[in-house]
Amino acid sequence: MMGLLNRVHMLGVVVVFGVVAVVHGVAAQTMDPRFDTDGNLLRPEGYREWIYVGTPVTPNDMNGGKAAFPEFHNVYIHPDSWAHYKKTGTFRNGTILVKELVSVGSKAATSGLGYFMGEYIGLEATVKDAKRFPKEPGNWAYFSFTSGGSPMMSKEATHGGPLKDKATAFPTAACAACHQAAAAEDMVFTQYYPVLRAAKPKR
Repeated sequence: MMGLLNRVHMLGVVVVFGVVAVVHGVAAQTMDPRFDTDGNLLRPEGYREWIYVGTPVTPNDMNGGKAAFPEFHNVYIHPDSWAHYKKTGTFRNGTILVKELVSVGSKAATSGLGYFMGEYIGLEATVKDAKRFPKEPGNWAYFSFTSGGSPMMSKEATHGGPLKDKATAFPTAACAACHQAAAAEDMVFTQYYPVLRAAKPKR
C-alpha cells in the first residue's frame, strides 16, 4: 500500500513540475516581441505595466514652432529586457521599448508655468533582433502604430485616432541614422533616461 502511495505522490510531483514547465515555456515564448507571418510587429499589450524609463519632450515653443517631435514621449521597456539590462548593462536580443506619444496640454498650473500632458495621440516601438534585422544598425528596427502615420515617414502625418494593430518597420534612414549618430548607448538615448543610467551596473 505504501508503495502505491509513493508512486501516486511521485506522479503528482511530476505532474506539478510538468505544469510549471509548460507555464514557464509559454512565458518564455511570449516575452519577446510578437510578429505576424509577414514580419509586421503586433501592437504590444499591457506596456503601461512595464518599466517606465523617461519622458523626453521637445516643445514647439523652444524650436521655432517647428519641433520634429513636439509631444511628450513616455518610454517603457519590457520587464525581461529591463532585468537583463540591470544585470549586464546591455540591451539583449529581443529587447523592445515602447514610446507612447502624449500631446502638450496646458502650459500653466497652480504650481507655475510649464508643459503639462494632454491626450494620448500615438504609439511607437523599437525592437532589437539580430535574426530579423541583421542589416539594420545595431539590429534595431522602428515601428509606428499611430493611425495617421509618423513624422519620420511623412510631413503630412497626423496624430490621434485609433491605433493600428500591427506595423511595418521604417526604412533605415527614417530613424536609425539619427539614433546611430546621437544616441549614447547602442542606438538608445540613455542620456535622456535616468532610470536606465541608474540601473546600469557599475564596472
